[in-house]
Amino acid sequence: MPNIKSVIKDVKKSRERRLRNVSTKSRIKTLTKKTKAAIDANAENAALLMSETISAIDKAAKRGIIHPNAAARRKSKLMRYANRAATVSQS
Repeated sequence: MPNIKSVIKDVKKSRERRLRNVSTKSRIKTLTKKTKAAIDANAENAALLMSETISAIDKAAKRGIIHPNAAARRKSKLMRYANRAATVSQS
């Protein structure tokens, strides 16, 4: 444990930020799983879940929780999944 007052504060802030970042990343993962499940089940709320997931990913990238390229990759992967499922269901 550090002795310097400012470093003690820095450690406290970094722990708070870490908890916030972990919860945001967890939320993104949960929303992604729910969206994929809704797409597989051809649920009516799949489009709503998709927009909510993309919004959460964008917010995380904007806040610096995930890298912007990682955000783009996750959104692209989710859209490809949805498009493949739509193509399969039409055939």
